Amino acid sequence: MTYRSVFRPDLFADRVVIVTGGGTGIGRAIAHELASLGAVVALGARKVERCESVKAEIEAAGGRAFAGTCNIRDRDSAQAFVASVMEAYGRIDGLVNNGGGQFISPAQYISPKGWQAVIDTNLTGTWNMTQIVQQASMEAQGGAIVSITMENARGYPGMAHSGAARAGVENLTRSLAVEWARFGIRVNAVAPGLINSSGLQNYPEAIQEQLPEFRKAIPAKRFGTEGEIAAAVTFLLSPAASYITGQTLWVDGGHSLWSMNYPIEDHAHFPPGYDGFAEDH
Repeated sequence: MTYRSVFRPDLFADRVVIVTGGGTGIGRAIAHELASLGAVVALGARKVERCESVKAEIEAAGGRAFAGTCNIRDRDSAQAFVASVMEAYGRIDGLVNNGGGQFISPAQYISPKGWQAVIDTNLTGTWNMTQIVQQASMEAQGGAIVSITMENARGYPGMAHSGAARAGVENLTRSLAVEWARFGIRVNAVAPGLINSSGLQNYPEAIQEQLPEFRKAIPAKRFGTEGEIAAAVTFLLSPAASYITGQTLWVDGGHSLWSMNYPIEDHAHFPPGYDGFAEDH
């Protein structure tokens, strides 16, 4: 498949960039964007088959990619994946923490298991990959890290667990931006609003029925695209953002400024103990 980018060709020539959760949705779009600009894209996910499929797509388009198993929740798995990338290429120039997952539920119905799964994936998983990559390569030669969070400026009723985890990632982003600036490492985040991606289709039918109303509540009057998130990530990884660190870029069509949330008052759709965890990777 052919990609047309707003960025100049070979912007990331010979740079090695890890994209977690790169086998589907936003991660897949990011991988294609970076590969089309010359990067070697290392795709990691729990279900490696999806990454291998995207790797084949990238190679068919003339790009270069690497695929491997990476369960970001498991420190040993994350460590092994990063080690395999280092063995293959000897360096890691960029990291995109895209892997994540959550489910919709009123807070009182979130089970301990459901809470822990979301925290482990979105917060601990991001921390695992970030620290491991810093230690393996970036402390010695610098680099850029971008984490995908969520549009949670006003909290996130209906997904309190994910809102809390992503807020943790944003604070981690600011903290590491200061600590690691001396290594030549930039650390930023992108907060997508409602994006028309495969992840959106994982939510319950009750939410699917509400999507037209959600669209009306977005000032831009449309959902975002995977490509628009990929472009924002690419910008933050690029030399154009060389003096930007510790920031969260909101890509939401104004949704965070004027919007509605999920219909959490309708408890019938979310029985006690519901923990329908849906991973984006």
